[in-house]
Amino acid sequence: MESLSGSPGDPVRGRAIVASRQTGLCLLCHSGPFPEERFQGNLAPELSLSAGRLTAPQLRARIVDASRFNPGTIMPSYYKAQDLVRVAPKFVNQSILNEQEIEDVVAFLVTLNKSNTQ
Repeated sequence: MESLSGSPGDPVRGRAIVASRQTGLCLLCHSGPFPEERFQGNLAPELSLSAGRLTAPQLRARIVDASRFNPGTIMPSYYKAQDLVRVAPKFVNQSILNEQEIEDVVAFLVTLNKSNTQ
């Protein structure tokens, strides 16, 4: 999957989104290289493992809509806004992250494995 924003992601902003308990909420399920963050998740793969086996386009596609790859996933669709279930009324037709935030997260995840390419 190609870049959503057409602009390169910022890995520093991406790390902040991933670690945020208000924005990305990634650490509810995943763990990662965040020694300052307590209570990281163990329901999903450690983020370095995910980044280590997926390219930037593959990571992007999974962040946008993980249910395309695993219909039973509990990972939210961070960019898909239509045809979702169990969405609070005030969030209907809204994505969790915008295009640039997705690119920032992908840029951060790619830094976890230097052999990954964008």
